[in-house]
Amino acid sequence: MIQNSLGNTVVVSVVLPAYNEADELGAAVAEVSQALTAAGYPYEIVIAEDGSTDGTAELSEQLTQKYPFVRHIHREKRLGRGTALNNAFQNCSGEVLVYMDLDLATDLKSLKPLIDAIAVEGYEVSTGSRMLPESKVERSTRRSISSKSYNFLVRHMLGSKVRDHQCGFKAFKKEAFLALLGEVKATHWFWDTEILVRAQRHGFKVKEIPVEWTSGKGTKVNFAKDSWNMFWQVTGLWWTLKRKG
Repeated sequence: MIQNSLGNTVVVSVVLPAYNEADELGAAVAEVSQALTAAGYPYEIVIAEDGSTDGTAELSEQLTQKYPFVRHIHREKRLGRGTALNNAFQNCSGEVLVYMDLDLATDLKSLKPLIDAIAVEGYEVSTGSRMLPESKVERSTRRSISSKSYNFLVRHMLGSKVRDHQCGFKAFKKEAFLALLGEVKATHWFWDTEILVRAQRHGFKVKEIPVEWTSGKGTKVNFAKDSWNMFWQVTGLWWTLKRKG
């Protein structure tokens, strides 16, 4: 089992990337805190707030005053989800680094297994998967077909063994994450895929965790635009890896 070597009581750091999430943030922090307490690990919650304009920054500061385990990392300008996660993880205190989408589309009953995979079972990476037989998923047929097609493309072009690359519910052993940090170039949604692909190329053990997942009503994913951009990012990463051999 991972031992905390940082001279404090934090073992698990959960990062919540937040961009204009004022309506959802308070409830999400409370729910995540409850789930972490039930999981039994000393924790902190880090709000990685990325240039919000709707009062999320101010609310985040209020939450740091309300809860001693909450920290807020603010950026004046929006730099992208991937950049926000990289910055936040580098400033976390825990030995297990977790992030989840703030809409909590993934049921938090899977949080303890996600953490246990790193802290107890010895995996370097664990990730929620909507593609496992045990998983229960609610989303439109259009998005289901798009997701399956995307994951097929990643597996065959980039040699990944993972079934679901884009579930916003992941955990990392801190040492492994820091080893990957300088290699991951994606700044937004493709970050999830790139870090999983590069982790496998490093020989890190990755465990997929079955989840219950419901598509968030307030998703910020632009279906057409983001699908096209991610296709080109898959192609770009394939070319980069091919050149390196």
